[in-house]
Amino acid sequence: MRVAWVSAVVVAAVTWAGAVPAHGETATVEEQRLARAVPQEILRLSGFDDVTAKFTRALRDVRTYGEAERVVARHGDRLWRRAVDRAQGRGPADGLAREDDRPLYWARLGMTRELRNWQPSFALPGDARNRLIDRLETASRGEDSIRFPKGVRKILVTGFDPFTLDRDIRIGNPSGASALALDGTLIRTAAGPARIETAVFPVRWRDFADGTVERTLRPHLPRVDMFTTVSQGRVGRFDVERYNGAWRGGSPDNENVSKLEMIPVKGTQPQWTTTTLPYKAITAARTGRFPVYDNTQVTEIPAGGTTPVVRPDGPTEGSTARAGGGGNYLSNEIAYRATLLRDRLGLDTPGGHLHTPVLEFGQNEAVTDPTFEQNRRDIITQVRTVLRVAADASS
Repeated sequence: MRVAWVSAVVVAAVTWAGAVPAHGETATVEEQRLARAVPQEILRLSGFDDVTAKFTRALRDVRTYGEAERVVARHGDRLWRRAVDRAQGRGPADGLAREDDRPLYWARLGMTRELRNWQPSFALPGDARNRLIDRLETASRGEDSIRFPKGVRKILVTGFDPFTLDRDIRIGNPSGASALALDGTLIRTAAGPARIETAVFPVRWRDFADGTVERTLRPHLPRVDMFTTVSQGRVGRFDVERYNGAWRGGSPDNENVSKLEMIPVKGTQPQWTTTTLPYKAITAARTGRFPVYDNTQVTEIPAGGTTPVVRPDGPTEGSTARAGGGGNYLSNEIAYRATLLRDRLGLDTPGGHLHTPVLEFGQNEAVTDPTFEQNRRDIITQVRTVLRVAADASS
């Protein structure tokens, strides 16, 4: 999810649209895409086309807001667990490869659309409905089911939804697929077994401004031995992003909303944060098919200047951020927020951001193909190996 710095001239022409509709409107921009042929085929091939119907039937029996909260939380958690189980070989694979992250994304949108237009027998003000939708989002993303057992090392990993869907609606996100494949699994490290727990975040500016990253990570960062946020980056390579910048660069999110501003966080904030992942060990190891780079490039406005400058070796003193190594989109933002939270909590925990290669299709228009599936498997396998190498180096 690497997006380059966008000039003010370009951003001035951006339409600031895509706000969440009030109750009574049809659907969000994301939910509207669900009616297209490709999402419906993905749901059918994966067997996830029954998710919304089951949720709808459950809502029919709800008579109080408390019951609604319980139904929403239960079905959200079931969706997350079903997607994890499928990715890890438990349950039927149906017509798509097990590791596919797209059924989770599209099935969740079917549920949020249903909940947005649900007409219960009791009064449901807009703010109460929004709380239910937030609860569904949280549960179906694994954000509230992070559990680390005693006696093992603890690694926290995050991924993202698919994005750039208006460019190619077939697209998946290898970071989300990795999160599903790795959630609750163990890896062997030099210091003993390590448990991986994961969550998947939306590609929406508003959720990040509302603090979803901090709410999810804050209870766990003081207790984990390592963390990394993960997203899709460049073609044919992994990057360990050394520096994260405090700037939103204006690219549209999954709701077609654009933001050109400082990353909104409470309190004073630095222009830059830095990875504490063992990048030298990661880039030196043979972790898989794709090369892994220590990416130190940033875009900054130098102290006393007005024009953005690309710096290959990191920011200079007193500069203003315009892009971290991972760009100025939501992958840079989640890395910035997670490492800023680490620093504000006074932790020395190894943590940072890993960009995966772009997940590419073969030369056809199908919703899946052998090239797409092999690329995803190779990326997931390499993410797992990178985590093991990083854990060994951090022992």
